[in-house]
Amino acid sequence: MRLSVLAGLLLLPLPLAAHGLFDAPPDERIALFISAVLLAAAWLLYVIGARRLRPHGWEPLWMHTAMLITVLAVFGPIDDWAETSTSLHMLQHMLFIVVIAPLWALARPLPQWRAALGRGLQPLYNGVLRCGRHPLPLAMLHGAVIWIWHTPSLYRLALENPWWHAFEHACFLLSAWLFWWSCLRATPQQVPQALMAMLLTLMHTGLLGALLTFGNTPFYGDARDLADQQLAGLLMWVPCGLVYLAAAGWIAWRWLTRIWRRQAGQHGLDEHY
Repeated sequence: MRLSVLAGLLLLPLPLAAHGLFDAPPDERIALFISAVLLAAAWLLYVIGARRLRPHGWEPLWMHTAMLITVLAVFGPIDDWAETSTSLHMLQHMLFIVVIAPLWALARPLPQWRAALGRGLQPLYNGVLRCGRHPLPLAMLHGAVIWIWHTPSLYRLALENPWWHAFEHACFLLSAWLFWWSCLRATPQQVPQALMAMLLTLMHTGLLGALLTFGNTPFYGDARDLADQQLAGLLMWVPCGLVYLAAAGWIAWRWLTRIWRRQAGQHGLDEHY
């Protein structure tokens, strides 16, 4: 039943992806095909692993929603529109960074992937777990990825070369996933660092958004519309800033709730004695 649902979800975006997969130049078609195979493999392995190791609570919903949005963002019409529109290109990046990645973090798919692949994935699994203990360094890594790929030369390179475009998407998705996972899954001891990581990301993405918004010349070529670039800056500055603020508030609320419960339990224990 789950496999049939997955097949239906995979087939749903095919009409949107048909133009890119079948009408694009050969190099672009190959890059798109490899991207599609990797996404389908990750999704299918999760379904197989979920049959062997049942996920908790809402985790399957977060995972399937994230994968469906990924397919639509990579193969849907937004990818074609992003070639000529800075704001839609930014919207695509924001889907990767503040929608798909946190959903992946909430979904916690590593146990299911390990269950599907066996112990062969254990070294990678342990490496990701170790990385997740350091929210602030991961925020710095993710921030570097954002700024590097928004420099004019690399921005244009990703638009002109399908292989670099796919690599750009992978950089955004993987660095954002590690960042969000380290913050949203932070232990009580890691919460202060996670909040600092959120604040740092809020500040530097807001700065980049402000630079794009108040720039008086197109950063990515004269063919780009300045008003469209300013809209792209607003997308990064305001909606994304609200997402980071909401995430920081949620992390802080969970942290305080644990403290209050611990204090209430200690108070009840003192009254008992």
